[in-house]
Formats: sequence, structure tokens, C-alpha cells
Amino acid sequence: MSTAVVLNENLEKAGDAEVPASFLEASAHNLYLYVKSYQAALRANTAHSKNRSAVSGGGKKPWSQKGRGGARAGSIRSPLFVGGGAAFGPKANRNYDQKVNKKQKKLALKHALAEKAANGKLFIVDNIEVASGKTKDAAAMMKKLGERDALWVKSLIDDKTYMAFRNLPNCYLIEENELNGYLAAAYHAVVIEKAVWENLTKEG
Repeated sequence: MSTAVVLNENLEKAGDAEVPASFLEASAHNLYLYVKSYQAALRANTAHSKNRSAVSGGGKKPWSQKGRGGARAGSIRSPLFVGGGAAFGPKANRNYDQKVNKKQKKLALKHALAEKAANGKLFIVDNIEVASGKTKDAAAMMKKLGERDALWVKSLIDDKTYMAFRNLPNCYLIEENELNGYLAAAYHAVVIEKAVWENLTKEG
């Protein structure tokens, strides 16, 4: 049975929390599908080329149909000419969306968290708060945690804690409703408030 590490207010180990069986049974394929969908949604979809009908000019036939010993041409905006339209170029109307249903999204998150727990990188704390609002205090928390980078998940982010964490390059602070399989998998460690963990495990 995998367990999450429970930390005290000094971010020192105070015990273990059991990971529900449903987390351990979630298939890795659900996480694969969700990450694929998430990354596809991030695509800017701005690459766009003009075909010969969209390029300006080219109304006049460049040379006579016959008599000059060369190939015939009807417009200098043909893809054969420099400055002409592109043949089969990219279009900005392409839809990259890949559907993943709600159940798969939940399973993806469960699997990602189960993987973190299996590797000893899932931590539970009573409260994530930096009352001073100073970045150095948030950096000290990261140092105590002793991980390369971490995702911090808080029920509701207050202004002071947000200010403290926002400029740290090796961590990302999010609210409970922003937590997903992609973010949980992307970071080396995940630190979750107890209340958030209870909500996640409520259904089993």
C-alpha cells in the first residue's frame, strides 16, 4: 500500500497517510490521454499560409502561351514562382482539441498522485501559508522540503501567500480547482493541504 508523507508545520515528517485503492488502480493510459489533450490545447494555432488565390497580384499572364520555348504559365502567383502561394501549407483553422471525459480526467489525476506517493514525493500539510508575504520565507519552505521543484496545492490562495510564491522559479502555487493530472505529473514533488487531500479521497 502506497502512502503519502504527512508533514508538520516545520515541514518535517510527522506520519503517513494511506493512498486509496482507487488511486492505485487508475490506469496510466488515462494520464497519457489527458496529458496529450492538455498539451494539444496549449497549441497557439497561428501558423497560416496563403494559397495562390489569397496572394495579391498575378492578374496578368507572365508571358505568351507559345513561342518562347519554355513552360506555359498563367500567373506569377503559382506555387512554382518565388512569392507565389503555398501549396498545401498550414492553415489556422485547424482544430487540435482532443476530447477527454470527466471520468478520465479524474483517473489521470489519481494515477499521477499515486505515482508521486509510490516515489515518496507526495506530501500533505495542514496549511500552506506565508503570512509575511515575503519570497525569502517561501524559498525557505522549499529548502526545508528539500525537493528540486514542487507543486503546492492550497484550498484558497490568499494575497500574502501568492506574493511570496509567485517569483520562485522552482515551484508553482495553485488552488484546489486548478489541480489536474498534467500538473501533478509535471512536478518532481506535490505538496497538498490536508483539506484538499480529504476532498480528493472522499470518493475513495
